[in-house]
Parts: sequence; structure tokens; C-alpha cells
Amino acid sequence: MDLHSRFPSIHDLRVRARRRIPKFVWDYLDSATGTEATMRRNRAMLDRVMFTPSILHGEFKPDLGTTLFGRSYDIPVGIAPVGMSGLMWPDAERLLAKAATKAGLPYGISTVATQTPEDVGPCLDGNGWFQMYPPRDPEIRQDMLDRAKQAGFSTLVLTVDVPVASRRERQVRSGLVQPPRLTPRLLAQVAMRPAWARQMALRKLPHMRTLDRYTENVIARNSTAHVGYLLRTSPDWDYVQWLRDAWDGPFVIKGVLNPDDAVRLEGMGVDAIWVSNHAGRQFDAALSSIECLPAIRDAVTCPIIIDSGFEGGLDVLRAMALGADFVMFGRAFHYALAALGAKGPAHLIDILRKDMEANMGQMGTKTLADCRGRAFWDPRSE
Repeated sequence: MDLHSRFPSIHDLRVRARRRIPKFVWDYLDSATGTEATMRRNRAMLDRVMFTPSILHGEFKPDLGTTLFGRSYDIPVGIAPVGMSGLMWPDAERLLAKAATKAGLPYGISTVATQTPEDVGPCLDGNGWFQMYPPRDPEIRQDMLDRAKQAGFSTLVLTVDVPVASRRERQVRSGLVQPPRLTPRLLAQVAMRPAWARQMALRKLPHMRTLDRYTENVIARNSTAHVGYLLRTSPDWDYVQWLRDAWDGPFVIKGVLNPDDAVRLEGMGVDAIWVSNHAGRQFDAALSSIECLPAIRDAVTCPIIIDSGFEGGLDVLRAMALGADFVMFGRAFHYALAALGAKGPAHLIDILRKDMEANMGQMGTKTLADCRGRAFWDPRSE
């Protein structure tokens, strides 16, 4: 029985992942902030985006190809940066980078990953994206840029929707602190997940290794807020301009929901706008990413990337239809790793490809461009 027979959807991978990783790890990966209303809103609003099927188009194989920053991609999908990836599954960053490279997709590494740009860069074919949480110290800032560039990362992503630490109450209740420390309570959870425990036993408990050289004199023990918060600042427009001037490759701003902000960013020379509410992990009164997308598409001409709440190929087509150029998946790839180990990411990419092809066949759309403008909001949900 092949993987598609057992795990035909992201939901199936999520169910298996939950059974294979400790509860505190699951709560870190799967939680949002507040009552998690924004996370639910992401899904609810995606479900409101509808299409009318179109018939009698004969046999055809849809072309899922697209371009972004001068590169061609077989599907309009990438792997989003996720902090502490290696907590979800050992060696996660390199496993994801290798899967992305094999599939010809971009991979984004987080500033607060458990592996460094130097660790991951050799696994990429010049198509790595370095996601920066903005350091306060200009010397640290420049050093991070230099390290990313020297490690072969081509695109810089500045995340701007984390001006302060969010509360993430479910994560707090789980008992996970930073740096990770296995208390008796957490050890009991580990004992119930032997596959994760065996893999993790081969390595040290993960921590945010990119930050090691900057944190010798910084103490952040037994806190649910990681050490990165002690180094970072809340960026402003001057900060964005500094980075634009300092980085000579594609520059993306992640965490945009307001079209006025998008217009100003485009005017500053930003190469793409990343529409995101951080998957509901920062602000529980935020609009969903998908409902913010049309107004931002109308406001700017640059490429638009989107994430938050996407759970399949049909969701990708919904985003394409409303004006996005690329969709990034974060949680889903970590579900895949936790569910299937190293085989998971490639299987997820295949799920997304097959789902897109099936739904484009129903719509009679032969290219992604044909999807543009085809969606409408379900009026019965208003």
C-alpha cells in the first residue's frame, strides 16, 4: 500500500504527526494565540472562496508552473520558515532543505531555527530564503546578512508582525520553556512517543543555534519567550530601508495585511509582499490572510506571497485566483516530517501537486493564469 493510500491529505499527516510527537511539541507546532480565533478564521474564510466548475474541455494536463524572482518553479509552493523546526523532528531544517532542493522549491530558514544558515546552505541550490527577526544591534544585523549571503541564501525575508512576543496560551500551558528543558512532566510525554524519542536521543536537545554567537552574555532561562526576543527590536520604516540598501538580492516583507502598508513598501523597493497573519500565532483579532489578499493585489504590482491556514492544493488555487503569485506552507511540512520522517516532505509536495491538478481539471483551467479572477465569495456564508 503506497503513501497516497494511507495518507492522501494533509489532514491525514496531521493526525499521524500528533500521535508520534510529544504533547508539548505538538502544542508548540499546532497552537495559536488567544482563543485561537484567527487560526479558525483562516480556515473559515478559505472555505468561503468558491469556483464554478467548467465542463467539456477535453483531455489536458494542467501546467502548474510559475516564476518568482527570475526562477522557474514546477508548482507555486515553497516551505515557509518555522522557528525551532528541529524540535518537531530531528534534523528538520536539513531534511526540508534537501526535499525542497530535490523538488526545485524554495526553502525558508528562520532566524530561530535549530540549525544555522551554514548548516543548511550546502543542502540548497542557491534557492534558500533567510527569514530575519530584526536584531536591535546593527553589528549583529550586518553579521546575520553576511552569514546568510555567504551560506548561499538568495532571498531575505523580514518578518514585521512580531513587534512584541505573543502569549500563545496553549503553548504556555504545555510547559515548554526556552531553551528547551526536559522536566519530569515533559519526560513522561517523551516516553509515550518512542519514535520521536529514539530520533532525538541521537542528537542534543535542539536550541536556536544561529543565535549562539550573539548570546554569550544574554540570559533567558526557564522562559516561554525565547532568547531571540532579547536581541530583536520592533522594526520601523527606516529599518526596512536600511535592509533594502544592505541586501543586494530579492527582499520580501512578511506579515502584511494592510494595502496602504503594501503600497509604501513597494515604493521603497521591496521585491514582494508576503500576506500573512503568522498563522494566527501573533494577534487573535487579525483578519484572515485570504480576505486581505484582494485589496493588496489591487494596490500593488509586485509579486504577492501568502500563507496562514492553507491545507491543500485547492487552497493554493484559491489564492492564485484572488491574486497571489506564490503560497508558502509551514505547519504542513512539519506535520509531514513528524508523520513520515524524511519521506514526508516529498509526499506532501506530491499531495499538493495532485490536488491542484484534480481541481484545475474540474475548473477547466490549463494554467495558473487561467485561475485568476475565477473565484467568488460564497454569499450564503455572509
